[in-house]
Formats: sequence, structure tokens, C-alpha cells
Amino acid sequence: MVHISRRNVLASAAAAGATALLASRGAEAAAPSAEQASRPTELAGHEPVTVRWLEGGAPAELAAGTTFGVPWPRGAFAPDQEFSLVTDSGTAIPVQSWPTGWWPDGSVKWTAHATSGAAPRAESYRLVAGEAAAPDSPVTVTSNSRRITVDTGVIAVTFRRGGEHLVESIRRGDTVIAEKGRLVASRQDRPSTEQAEVIRSQFFTSAVEEVTVEQEGPVRAVVKVEGRHRKDRRAWLPFTVRFYLYAGSDAVRVVHTFVYDGDAERDFVGGLGVRFDVPMRGEPHDRHVRFAGQGEGVLSEAVRGITGLRRDPGAAVRQAQVAGQATPDPTTWDQRVTTRLQYIPAFGDYSLHQLTANGFEVHKRTKAGHSWIRVDGGQRARGLAYVGSPSGGLAFGMRNFWQLHPTELEITGAATDTAQATVWMWSPRAGAMDLRFYHDGMGQDTYPEQLEGLEITYEDYEPEFGTPYGVARTTELTFWALESTPSAERVSALADANATPPLLASPPEHNHAAGVFGAWSPVDRSNAARDEVENNLALMHRYYVDSVDQRHWYGFWDYGDVMHDYDRDRHAWRYDVGGYAWDNSELSTDLWLWYHYLRTGDATAFRFAEAMTRHTGEVDMYHLGEWKGLGTRHGVQHWGDSAKQVRISNAGYKRFLYFLTADERVGDVLHELVDADRTFLVLNPGRKLTDEPFDPDPTALGVGKSTDWGALALAWLTEWERNGDEIARTKLINGATTIAALPNSWAQGGNVTYNLADGRFTGPSEPSISIGSLSSVFGLIELMTELLELIDDEQVTAQWVRFCRLYNSTAEEQRLETGSSWGSLNLRQAYSRATAYAAVRLDDAALAERAWRELRTGHAGYPEDHDFTAERVEGPAVLNPVDEARLGTNASAQYGLAAIQCLALVGDHI
Repeated sequence: MVHISRRNVLASAAAAGATALLASRGAEAAAPSAEQASRPTELAGHEPVTVRWLEGGAPAELAAGTTFGVPWPRGAFAPDQEFSLVTDSGTAIPVQSWPTGWWPDGSVKWTAHATSGAAPRAESYRLVAGEAAAPDSPVTVTSNSRRITVDTGVIAVTFRRGGEHLVESIRRGDTVIAEKGRLVASRQDRPSTEQAEVIRSQFFTSAVEEVTVEQEGPVRAVVKVEGRHRKDRRAWLPFTVRFYLYAGSDAVRVVHTFVYDGDAERDFVGGLGVRFDVPMRGEPHDRHVRFAGQGEGVLSEAVRGITGLRRDPGAAVRQAQVAGQATPDPTTWDQRVTTRLQYIPAFGDYSLHQLTANGFEVHKRTKAGHSWIRVDGGQRARGLAYVGSPSGGLAFGMRNFWQLHPTELEITGAATDTAQATVWMWSPRAGAMDLRFYHDGMGQDTYPEQLEGLEITYEDYEPEFGTPYGVARTTELTFWALESTPSAERVSALADANATPPLLASPPEHNHAAGVFGAWSPVDRSNAARDEVENNLALMHRYYVDSVDQRHWYGFWDYGDVMHDYDRDRHAWRYDVGGYAWDNSELSTDLWLWYHYLRTGDATAFRFAEAMTRHTGEVDMYHLGEWKGLGTRHGVQHWGDSAKQVRISNAGYKRFLYFLTADERVGDVLHELVDADRTFLVLNPGRKLTDEPFDPDPTALGVGKSTDWGALALAWLTEWERNGDEIARTKLINGATTIAALPNSWAQGGNVTYNLADGRFTGPSEPSISIGSLSSVFGLIELMTELLELIDDEQVTAQWVRFCRLYNSTAEEQRLETGSSWGSLNLRQAYSRATAYAAVRLDDAALAERAWRELRTGHAGYPEDHDFTAERVEGPAVLNPVDEARLGTNASAQYGLAAIQCLALVGDHI
């Protein structure tokens, strides 16, 4: 077995010459500072990296294009390094590259790379340092005071700087494929479920407030549009919509985010969508509608059908219509059909609505004012539709269409001169969103009563705290401006690209060698002991993946999260029992899932973690109001619990997706969290446990030095990595150094306070102890593993290593070094990874062996003989057949993280 040394694990093969303390950079810089550039240290470079499609093979279609991130060892490249993307045969593929993360010495840590769907596709590529190939038709951006136009060489998209329409037009050559792209929403003053005699409705459309060009090509252009939905004098539901266009592509990828800023008692959102007008050309029998169903299924219809009639127009005519091609001149048809065309109904309106995760239906009608008729149905539609004619049309779709139900793809007016194509992210057919709190408080009017409630349902209730004001949702869409009606095979390929956008990824071995994300290692089954742990990790992960589908953890506000704990009596997760319901990132579930992907490179693992990040980064945290930057503790509703905490909005859970995909929306969320420490001025997290009045002093705030600071510091670390606000670096370093200067550092008791201005902690000079089991299980261990490799501070290192060594040590050892016992601490299995870290830092084999004993003992987790397999439970004991295992999410997340890090750090002692 290869011995994993301290250098290999903690430096992770980083190149030499980069140990200086925190050479900072300005947010706008894309190259090393003058000081860094003048250093004599030479950059080491790096051999080519092979990147492959995440799902394997070469995809038939891309959703416009793809953008992916690749990490590099410290000291390998300068931020202005160019990269080339080539196939195994040596064909250069046009690629656009830019840095997204920096090492402290100014060398590039992460790069992002974009390639177009128009480029030749292979199963894998080599990313090589060198000049990039230029696209045949580069993206160009032109702008004036009123408009911005992005031209991909195939389509031109014009954006308005103000007004109702985000997109003025999408042209393909001289043909307008779509125009007047806008957002639509509806509101009603009462819920749909209570049969009110009168329900008042309002309909809103987008009002553009700001348009920003974030990238200008040559391969990829990004336009960000911000605004609110407006009706008369009311403007609400703020939105951020990004449009991605790629060289030579006829597609537009769209990332839509809205924030709920209404009153849950009277603002019920009845519909939320994106709509385009689509000019219709040709006769109704040459206009076509397509819907992608489940699997490879496609529904193909004409607005005015000429098949199945009593009189036959002729085989050539029928075949052309079925294929979506222009039919022959009607004078060549059987005239018994031609002379009676006006009597064949033209169905101008279509709807495919997915109101549950397990069922969709398609309906159509001739026009408004007439009845809908049922066409067909199925289980899980892939979320893509088309409307147009042989001379061009619009394909439009929504990712995670059935997972994010209730959704709908709607076409109206296709029998007129202008059709409307709408992606409903919340279908009006479903009834309005009801975001009210789920119970009346049950008399919990005072803090003592609320604490009593916590003792029975684990729900931390407080009046007016269960508000959705400020929560968000992000949805991904794609629009294709097609030159003709696509074949059924092409529709199916577009639907697949829409449902699972192809993504290139570098392998676990390269990512690990680059030294990113702390202590982890690729899967290693080189002996029986390792194999057993790997089996446990794989079985546990598979159980949660399967549970999502078996338990139907889907829906607009829910998809991406998992449940917190299980009720074996009901054979059900405790979805209705207070704090045992939705997990909301409790005990770092997100971290476990991302590390599982990093070490396996598995596509299912990536998509699972990606969905969780989309959810927890939007729904489980606030993006507006005084609680902006705070997350909500686990509960029956994602925003329902009264504990609003930075440990839940934790940037450490989101940075993986950002660096692996360069996703700008995730970048926005990460940047929001830089100032999350300001929330301690408006909300006292410990308000129910003290009689002291809340009178916050910005120079002496009650910010916890472990759980709170760890979450804040992960936001600052990410901002520093991204070359952002200088205050992030300042607060990160000040916090680490001043905590380490306390007599007992992260375990110090007494009145330890935080200065909002500079991030420094101040505390008593006499040693005492105040430590809880949750202190390090919200990312603090992972933060410090990374941070200590980025700074050169002996005291911070020594104090953190001491903390890691002492947590699971004996009371006698704790008293000897800190003056008192640390008490009966919980989650000892989780902290085995802290012991392992100390073992590596101190080169202590006895500590390494102790770490494995702690993991195998399984205190507050899973002991060595724990059964990770699941048993099948069938009806009538349950509503649907399910697999049942003795697993809870707290224990799973922490066992996963502990096992992964023990394997990486002290695997040679297993």
C-alpha cells in the first residue's frame, strides 16, 4: 500500500513556491499583482488533463453549450494562461477559458472552460496549456443605450434595457423565430383549496430594471437581466434571469431565479412562467406541435390534421405532414379534401401539464372559449415542446420538469398569426402556491412554551418566524430557434439535453492531485478493510438516492432536499414531526454528498449533490430582508423553523457546484453570504435561553467561534479564492488568529465576542472550557483543513491540531492541557476525522489508530457491525413498496465525512 504522507495529504501534490501568507488580489484583477508578477518563482505548468462527459459517451445534443471547471495545483499556471481543448485524434475544439479561483501566491486554482454545442463532439478531450482554437462563428455582442444584441453566427438575440420584454427578438437569418420574451405571473388573494366564494386575481408581467453583459465571447456570452414583476403600481417577485449563448449554436440556455417577497397570508402565486411570441407561417396544416414524453416518446401533431380523414389527401401529403415537412401544393391533393379544408378543426392551443411527479397529461382545444379535449398522458415528461412550421419554430423546455412539479408547457394561438409559447414553472392548473405556516402555534406564545414544544416535536417554533419572505427558487430552461420542424428523433435528443445538460468533468485523480477541497481521496479498494468501508459508503449513498424516488421527494419547493430522520413504526420518514422532517443541510449532508462525488466521479452522485445545492442555496436561506444570508433549521416546512442560522446558509455547501461548473447564480449566492455576519445585529440566535435584553454592540457581538464562525469563514474563504472583497480575507485571517490566541482557542469558555468591522474575537485571558458537539460538524473541520494549507501561522496550526487531538481524548488529558474536562461530548464518531487530522499533522501512529477505533466504535453514528443494507417493505403495511434501512441523515452525513477523511488521512492505518 502507498503510504499517504502528511505532504501528500495536506499539500495534495501542490507545486512548490507558494507558501507566502495571503497575497491578496483585487476583485477586478485577472492576472497576478505587480508584486506577485515580479517574484522569481517559476510556474510549474501541468501536463494535459483528460475531461470526459459526466454521463459517459458523446451526447447527441448540448443545451446550447457546456461550461465546466477544472482545478490546478498551486503554482502551476498564471491566471492569464490560455488553454486548448483537443480530441484524442488531435482536433482542436474552440474553447473559452477564464480563471474562477486563485491560490494565495496568485497562481490559478480553478479555471472555467466553455465549448459550444456546434463544435464536434467526442467521448473525451484533453485540456492543454496553449492557444485556444477560435470558433468559425464567434459570439459577438453589440449594444447601445436601448438594446443589446448577441449574435452566435446562427441566431441573433436582442435584449431590451427596459420595459416589459426581456428579449425583443430571436432571429435566425432574416426570420424572426420568437419575440417579446417576458415573464408572467399571477396572484390571488385567497388559496385555491378553501373554496372561497370570491377570489380576486391579478396578472403581472416582467419589468426590466437592469441589464448587464457578463461575458462577450468568443465562445460564450452571458447577459444578466434583473427586475420585478409589475401590475399597475405594484412591483414584486424580484427576478434575475441569465441568458447563455454559445458560438455557432441555435440555442439559448436560461437560468431563472425569483425571490418571494409577498405576504403568505394574502399573496398566493397562481402561476409563474416565461413566455415568447412565435410568429406562425404557412397554412394551419403546415404548422406543427411537438411534445417530448417519457423515455424516447414524442407526441407529433399538426395544428390542422389531414390524416385520418374520411377522404384521403394522398400518401405524399400525409407523409409530409407526419414528418413535419411542407406539404405539396393543395391543388395536387385529392380535391375532396382541398375543397373542404375549412371544415377541419384547427387546434391552436396545447398544454402538457405535469401536476405530480408521476403523471402528465396533454390536452388541446381549438381556441379560447371552447372546451379542452384530452390527447394522451404518461408518467414523467422530459419537459420539452416545439411550435412552428417547416420554415422554422421554437423548441422550449425546462430542466427537472417532472421533479419540480407542478409544471406546464403551453402553446396558444398556433392557428393564428402569432402563437404564444409558455414554460410554466408553476402551472396555473395546479392551484396557487400556499406558503402559509402549517399550524396555528398551539398556544406557544412565550419562550418557555416554545422550548417545551421543542422537547416533544423537535420544532423550534416562534410566531411570525415561519415566513417564506425572502426565499428563492432557481430554474433552468433552454430555447432553440430551429430552422425547420425537427424530426421526432431530434426532438428526443433535444429533450435529453434539456433534461440532463451534458457536462464535461476532470477525473477524481486529477482533482485530488490539485489539492482542492481539503482531505479526501479517490475510491481505493486495495484491501479488504478499505473495501468494507467503501461498500458502506456506496450502500448508504445509494439508499438516499433511491429514497428520493421511493418517497417522492419532489416538487417545486422540495426537490433537492432529503428527510432528516425516520419513523420505523410507520415505515416512513418523519415528514410531519417538527424538526425531524426536511433536513435543510443539518450536519452537513451537502458536504457528504459532494465529497462522495469528488472521490467517485459518479454522474448520479453529481446530479444528486447538484439538486441539493440548487435547493438549499435558494429555498433554505433568505435572499431579502433583515434575515438575508441566514438559513432555516430543519423542519416540516423549509422556512418554518424559528432558528435562523448561518450554519444552514453555509457557503461551504455551495462552493463545490460553483467551482465545478462556474455557475453564476451560485456565485451570486456565495457573494450574498460575505456579509452574513451583519445578521447578528438584528437577530439573537440565543434569545430563548437568556433574559438579557438584545442590545447588540457591533464591536462585541455574540458570534460563536466554532459553528457560526466556521460557516462565515467558508464564505470568506470562497470570496478570497474568487478574488472578491478584500474584507473577506481580512476577516478570515483575523478570526483564525484571534481564536487561536484565546487560552483554549476553539474550546475557550467565558465571554468571547466578535468585532463586526474586522472579524476579530476577544475573550478572557484565563482558560476555561465551553464546547459543544455541534461545534465542528457544519464545515469547520473541512474549513480548517483547507485554511491551514493556505496560511503560514504556527499558532493557528498548533491550536487547531490541539483542538482536534483533545476532542475525543480522555478527561484527564483534557484537564491536563486546558484546565478542565470537556464534559460528556456527543458525536465522537464524527470527530474521528479530527483525530485523524491531528495524527497526520503530528505524525502520530497511535493517534491514527485511535481515529479508526473511534470510527468503528460508532458513538452517535454507525458502529463497525452496523448493517447498511435495506429491507423491502410491501403493502398493505405501506402505501408504496419501499426500502427501509437503519439510517438517519445526521449519522449518515457525519459517518460519510468521517470515513472519507479517515481513508484519506490515515488510510494506511486501517
